[in-house]
Amino acid sequence: MRQLDSPCILALGSFHPRPINVSSLSVMAKSQKVETRLIHADHEFADDHIGPAISVSTTFRYPEIGRGEWRHVATGWDNLRPNRHFYSRETVATSTRVETILGDLHGGYALIYSSGSAAAFSVLVHLGPKRIALRDGYSGFHHIVGDYRRINPNLKVIDLDDELCSGDLIWLETPLNPTGEVRDIVHYVRKAHAAGAKIAIDATLAPPPLQNPFKCGADVIVHSASKYIGGHSDVLAGVAVVRSEEAWRDLWNIRLNLGNNAGSLESWLLLRSLRTFSLRISKQSKNATQLATWLDQISKTPRGKTFDGTPGGTIRRVWHGSLQSKKKFDPTVQHEGGFSATFGILMENAFYAQRLPESFKLITHATSLGGVETLIEHRIHSDEKDDARLLRISVGIEDIEDLKADFRLGLNAIFYFG
Repeated sequence: MRQLDSPCILALGSFHPRPINVSSLSVMAKSQKVETRLIHADHEFADDHIGPAISVSTTFRYPEIGRGEWRHVATGWDNLRPNRHFYSRETVATSTRVETILGDLHGGYALIYSSGSAAAFSVLVHLGPKRIALRDGYSGFHHIVGDYRRINPNLKVIDLDDELCSGDLIWLETPLNPTGEVRDIVHYVRKAHAAGAKIAIDATLAPPPLQNPFKCGADVIVHSASKYIGGHSDVLAGVAVVRSEEAWRDLWNIRLNLGNNAGSLESWLLLRSLRTFSLRISKQSKNATQLATWLDQISKTPRGKTFDGTPGGTIRRVWHGSLQSKKKFDPTVQHEGGFSATFGILMENAFYAQRLPESFKLITHATSLGGVETLIEHRIHSDEKDDARLLRISVGIEDIEDLKADFRLGLNAIFYFG
């Protein structure tokens, strides 16, 4: 058993999250940094291939039992640490390696799914809440809750700040999509556990090492792995991470029965991506913090004035964790590794919001986030309830001065030429 240390735990005061079991870690591995563990945490499943092999086989040869004896072919087989594979809906080599690395990264037990939505739905089935407390965030999860009600019609949805009861579930998305605002995990962990409720964190916009909700006492962590964990805009997958082996095995059985596991090729793509994950997310976080600070200065520049060659009167507001007020809580404590590379800006009018994404040379107008390339999205195209002036920016790993230059080009274009 390994207790995770973090300033976030100190912020809990007298509240202490349950210890986290971490399997398959040697004494040496416990002292290794995250960059090293992302490459070597799956060493027990490695073979002669330096670059893990791609296998898309769905079924595997049974082991020979031998003459004169009878035993089941799966005798002694452990789905958490499989020494062989039988059918790809159960385990395959690449998915086992990905789950081992992601479990180690979070300090828990991870499972991967065909999408973030599949992971979220499976967590609902696993926890079976009487009520779900949530507010705003990814619109897709609200639709998932609606579908889950088909099999649990008595489920009620309440607000995050409503009074809780035993059997309830807080579903907290932080940072918040699409603005990137940081919510206080410790506050909601205290609220949930004091009432005998559970709390699941959708941490898609800021996976470890930026923040680790387990260090703040969360029960479950969910990611859309299509975003930062995949990081190359070429894989659709999801992740759920739990604290105990018992919870992992229950989720594994649910996944086996629902058949919503990630495919073999997708698992391989995730394994490839995890090797450079820390390098990518750190660069993206640094870029985004610098870009948000720069754009914030433009938002404070009045019309008729310029800042760094960029006209004021184009941007009304910028959201980002680094710009967030510390009056209620200090988001830097929760985000010990840096802030999300996704944030929102509010343009002065809907026309500017429509034109800016079409005025860049480098930055691409597209949905999704977390890839190595910088994307911008006029949010009204993905969620008709969003403000027509709202743009979401997913910052990539390009040079920050090149990104500023592209924004300077785009903002000048819409201001002077429309």
